[in-house]
Amino acid sequence: MAKKKLPRGWVEGSARKLLGLSREESAIIEMRLRLCDEVRSKRLAKGITQQELAARIESTQPRVAKLERGDASFEMMLLALLALGASRREIARVLAAG
Repeated sequence: MAKKKLPRGWVEGSARKLLGLSREESAIIEMRLRLCDEVRSKRLAKGITQQELAARIESTQPRVAKLERGDASFEMMLLALLALGASRREIARVLAAG
């Protein structure tokens, strides 16, 4: 299969390379993305709105929306997962994936 030609001046590479991230920083970003994806998946699977999850974790709907985009602390992500019924073992599996 032939390589796709990139527009003039563009280079192919990873986000890690582009942003100059260390392996550790890249791993943290990947874990953050897995956690926020898991919060959203669990919430939708349970048929819970962002507003309802916000009430469970004593927060606001806009903060839950930010959380689901990865713009929240690890503590808030873990709190949301626990409020959605995730076990510590499930959370460990999410973090270890990838």
